[in-house]
Amino acid sequence: MAMSLQLCRFSALSDRSLPETFGRIGVFRCRKPFSVRCSGESESSSSSSSASVSVDSDFDAKAFRHNLTRSKNYNRRGFGHKDETLALMNREYTSDIIKTLKDNGNEYTWGNVTVKLAEAYGFCWGVERAVQIAYEARKQFPDEKIWITNEIIHNPTVNQRLVEMEVKDIPIDDGKKQFDVVDKGDVVILPAFGAAVDEMLTLSNKNVQIVDTTCPWVSKVWNSVEKHKKGEYTSIIHGKYAHEETIATASFAGKYIIVKNMAEAMYVCDYILGGELDGSSSTREEFLEKFKFAVSGGFDPDIDLFKVGIANQTTMLKGETEEIGRLVERTMMHKYGVENINNHFMSFNTICDATQERQDAMYKMVEEKLDLMLVVGGWNSSNTSHLQEIAEERGIPSYWIDSEKRIGPGNRISHKLMHGELVEKENWLPEGPITIGVTSGASTPDKVVEDALIKVFDIKREEALQLA
Repeated sequence: MAMSLQLCRFSALSDRSLPETFGRIGVFRCRKPFSVRCSGESESSSSSSSASVSVDSDFDAKAFRHNLTRSKNYNRRGFGHKDETLALMNREYTSDIIKTLKDNGNEYTWGNVTVKLAEAYGFCWGVERAVQIAYEARKQFPDEKIWITNEIIHNPTVNQRLVEMEVKDIPIDDGKKQFDVVDKGDVVILPAFGAAVDEMLTLSNKNVQIVDTTCPWVSKVWNSVEKHKKGEYTSIIHGKYAHEETIATASFAGKYIIVKNMAEAMYVCDYILGGELDGSSSTREEFLEKFKFAVSGGFDPDIDLFKVGIANQTTMLKGETEEIGRLVERTMMHKYGVENINNHFMSFNTICDATQERQDAMYKMVEEKLDLMLVVGGWNSSNTSHLQEIAEERGIPSYWIDSEKRIGPGNRISHKLMHGELVEKENWLPEGPITIGVTSGASTPDKVVEDALIKVFDIKREEALQLA
């Protein structure tokens, strides 16, 4: 009976100086024309709102971004200080221990500790680029106020370094960023995860110098959801709805729903098939309650799942994203027929190369004979959580830490599990000779890994002295 009701769900669907002319790019033709205020606005009006401005559902985000990136108060390529800032980053973030490992086939023994380093680990190109451009911004603007809309990357060491360079976070009050602290002529950095359209629009209105460090892989996902929007496809985004990157991606989409994992994707697909998949879905009201924080405004599952496209948060588990894509494709084939699939399903490959390489290296690492894994990366780092997940699912004792401060005193460690539970363990390092597998998230400098390994060596050295 439920099936006969649910099968009827889908009915017919139809240079720092700011140019005076920058305001001319601010109008985009949409179904409802939307004016973007830039330098033509008065200073008082541009800072009248503390939170970001609202964006009409018909606002042409693609055209806005296209014009913003071509304005003179926007920079995403740096300021000509690359060699100098890279040299500084090398001094701050590189590691002699990691160099020794790389010079010896990613395996080396110190005392009674053998360390095996994953083939792909640590800083990815996009992260290094983002941090380097942020360093350049401070070099280029030594006296200006510099703000950042979110953490540049999910690593406490790097974020603290920017704090020391007086790069300030946009304050948050009652869950909303307070952009009224930003004045005309200030510098605002957009982090590697990108920024939502409404935030970009607010900053454009304020005539600030925008330094955009958004990872090109994230921009690639934005392009995909914009294609979904143009074709009136709902974007099914594999990601975490509260993650900065997914928030930004969703802001470029039309209709969207965000699914965190395969279970949520199964629920959505079961709903599309009227309960015929696995019976996990229920009523429209329960669907909307389940995804109340993860759907676009006015989302209606009885209408908006007629045509769907797949996108992803770039740091999600590669295999799961691919599995979700295949599930949704099969679901739409079953619902509408193989011959009609292109009218109901759209997919582009938006899996980040760096994320994929680190996950592949981790899958290879867990096949090695190891006593334990040490996973180093920010505790709010999505890509690092999935490296931990791979080890846990293989049954290897694995310890995810964000810095060496989590080790000690003595043979004790505070670490997180893949779902974020914080646990403490005594005597985490076994007695005698041990082999440790080591990897690090894409936002983790080598120096952070070195500091953690030094703590390990110290514990094992103390153990040897006590047994001597």
